[in-house]
Amino acid sequence: MALASVMCRPLDEAVLAEKFTQWMAQHGRTYAMKEEEDSRFEIFKNNMEYIENFNKMGNQTYKLGLNEFADLANEEFLASYAGYKMFPSVSSKTKRFKYENLTKVPASIDWRQKGAVTPIKSQGACAVEGLMKIKTGQLLSLSEQQLVDCVYPDENQGCLGGWMDDAFKYIVKNKGLAMETKYPYRKKEGTCKTRKAAMRDVEIKGYEDVPHNSEKALLKAVSQQPVSVTIDSTGVAFQFYSEGVFTGPCHTKFSHAVTIVGYGKSKDGTKFWLAKNSWGKKWGENGYMRIKRDVHSKKGLCGIAQKASYPVA
Repeated sequence: MALASVMCRPLDEAVLAEKFTQWMAQHGRTYAMKEEEDSRFEIFKNNMEYIENFNKMGNQTYKLGLNEFADLANEEFLASYAGYKMFPSVSSKTKRFKYENLTKVPASIDWRQKGAVTPIKSQGACAVEGLMKIKTGQLLSLSEQQLVDCVYPDENQGCLGGWMDDAFKYIVKNKGLAMETKYPYRKKEGTCKTRKAAMRDVEIKGYEDVPHNSEKALLKAVSQQPVSVTIDSTGVAFQFYSEGVFTGPCHTKFSHAVTIVGYGKSKDGTKFWLAKNSWGKKWGENGYMRIKRDVHSKKGLCGIAQKASYPVA
């Protein structure tokens, strides 16, 4: 109710217009017609008011901020950037969880500090990259475009989102994944380049699912390697997350996939998961998000413990 009431406080129209002009220049945004620019300004204005009013409330563990998505309504943003699509006809359950009997885990871990995380890009290849660094000592940037083009060649689902387990299955079936330099990212889906896909630089034996609805099981897995998870990324707060430990609001339906590359505690003692996203370095904390850990729901905040998996070398 407090959030709803504070959202009703409008900002000055002239101030918003100036901010929109500055934002357009900063992000190189232009519009073909005046009508479109006016329409985008209205969306920008609503988003800006939400951000300003949220940050003024105080007593929040995180802040929101303007980013390159500020001229997108939340529905538009989710349609383009929420990258998880689960196909119910396919079963993904795996029985083995090799970290089940792990009894001791470090109080915190950040796989970035161990050199096991590549720069911000796609979530599909990230867990494999991290595993290879841990196992071989080499950090290779792998081809997300190969996954976009080749995992769903008949359904053409690449840029509409995918299913992380199917990405792992493809790598196993293809007997490897090419490096990004050999099969570069094009920011759009295309036909599977079979000759490039045959340039196999990294191979995995398979994948395993983390037991569902258990943050304790997820903690065990992340203490050993980066783990792919699904979360609910709906809502304006998620779209404009800027810094701090995210505490919602969010639901638990699947809408996006990220890679958990660590966990720890903030200065005020709040436990968090460290998530690597794929929305660029200007989103969140240089492309990362801290999400509250150990909540009352078994599913975890935003459903983070519902569906998690990791590759096996």
